[in-house]
Amino acid sequence: MAAYKIAIVGAGPAGYFTAQALQNAQTDELTFTIDMIERLPTPWGLVRSGVAPDHPKIKTVSKVFEKIAKENGFRLFANVELGKDISLKDLRDQYDAVVLATGSAAGRKLGIAGEDLENVLSSADFVPWYNAHPDFTNVEVDLNTDTAVVIGAGNVAMDIARMLAINPSELDSTDTAEHALTKLKQSNIRCVIICGRRGPEHAAFTAPELRDLPKLENTDVYIDADQINQAALRIEQLGEVEKDLRNNLEAMRLIAEHDKKGVDRKLEIKFLANPKEIKGNGKVSEVIFTINEVKDGKVVATDKTFSIKTGLVITAIGYDAVEYQGIKIEKGRIANIAGHVEHNLYVTGWAKRGPTGVIGTNKSDSADVVQLIIENLKEPKQSEGITALLKSAHVVIDQTGWEKINASEVISGELAGKPRIKEVDWKRLISLGTS
Repeated sequence: MAAYKIAIVGAGPAGYFTAQALQNAQTDELTFTIDMIERLPTPWGLVRSGVAPDHPKIKTVSKVFEKIAKENGFRLFANVELGKDISLKDLRDQYDAVVLATGSAAGRKLGIAGEDLENVLSSADFVPWYNAHPDFTNVEVDLNTDTAVVIGAGNVAMDIARMLAINPSELDSTDTAEHALTKLKQSNIRCVIICGRRGPEHAAFTAPELRDLPKLENTDVYIDADQINQAALRIEQLGEVEKDLRNNLEAMRLIAEHDKKGVDRKLEIKFLANPKEIKGNGKVSEVIFTINEVKDGKVVATDKTFSIKTGLVITAIGYDAVEYQGIKIEKGRIANIAGHVEHNLYVTGWAKRGPTGVIGTNKSDSADVVQLIIENLKEPKQSEGITALLKSAHVVIDQTGWEKINASEVISGELAGKPRIKEVDWKRLISLGTS
C-alpha cells in the first residue's frame, strides 16, 4: 500500500474540495494524509470572509468542509503563514505534493487619476471589513455621503452595492461584523450606483443574484430597459445564445420592469460606463465616466462623458494572486499548466484560474488537479511533514481549536439572534482556540 503526504496551503473552498477529492480517490492500495495549512486562525476562506452576510444559504457549504475535516488522515494547521512560519521549499521537501489554494487577495487597480484619493476603496479591503476579517477591522470607511459608486459588473460588485443600499436593520439577524453594522446604521447613503464599462450581455452577474434584487424590501432597483433591449438585439444577431446569458438578460429585464415601491433607498445598475477620472480635494467628490458603445461585438469609447457626484467609490474589478518566494505570477494567477506548477507543486482555485466562477466551480477544478497529482506521484517520501518545520513555540490552531472558536462565536450569536458573532481580534481568536 502506498501512503502519500499532501500539503494544502489555504483553507478556503478550493482547499477543502481538493482534500475531498483526495479522500474520494483513496483505494486499498493508495491512501493520503492531508495537512491543511492556513494563515488565519480560522478556516473556510471566502465562505467566512467573502460571502455577503445577507446570503446565509451560500455559507451552508461549511457543513461539507466540516465533514471533510472529520475524515481520518486530515489535519488542520491554522495560524501558520507560508513564507513567514514555513518556506515553500521546505514544504515541498517534506511532502509528496503541495497544493497552493491561496486564492486571489490583491484587488486590481483601475489605473486612472484620483484612484488614491481618500474614500476610494478596493473590494479587497471593503468586503473583509464588513465580514469581520481580523486584518481589516481598521479599514477607514466614511459613509457620510448620499451617493456611493461601485465600479465593476460582477457578483462582488452587486454584494457590495446591496450591503450599502439595504436598510441596515435587515442585517441585524446576519453575521455582519459588529463594527461594520454600527457604521452602516449611521450611513447617509441612499443611492448606490453600480457602473460597468461593458454592456449588459458582458456582465459577470449571475441570474440568481439578479433575481434577488427586486426582493429587497426597502430599496428600489433600477436598470435602463433600453440598455437591456439593445443588448438583447445584439446577441440575437450572434445566432445561438448561451442559456446563462439569456437568463441574465431576462433577470435584468424583470428588474427594469419591476414596480417601484417609492422608498428613499435606491440601487441603480449602469452599463457602458467606463471610469475616466476620480476627482476630489484630498477626498473623492466626483467620478467622470466615458460613455462606451458596442460596435461589431466590441466595446469602444465615444467622445461623450457624464459624471456622478459621490463621497464613496468602491472598485470591484477583480483580484490578483499574492506572490510567494519561488513562484511566478502571470496575468494575476500563479503560472501553471492545468494546475501543475512544477515537479511536486500544484495550484487550484482562484490562484490557478483567476477570480472566476462560484464556490462550486472549485469542486471540479480541484478534482482535475487531484487526478494530475495522482498521475505524477512517485515513491512516497519518508518525512515528518509540517511538524518538522514549525518551531516548538509556534501556536497552531488545529481542528479542535477551530471548533472551540466556532462554538464560542455560535453561542454568542444565539444570544443575539444571529448565526454567529465573529471574533475580529487575532489574539482573542488564538486565545479561544487554545483554551
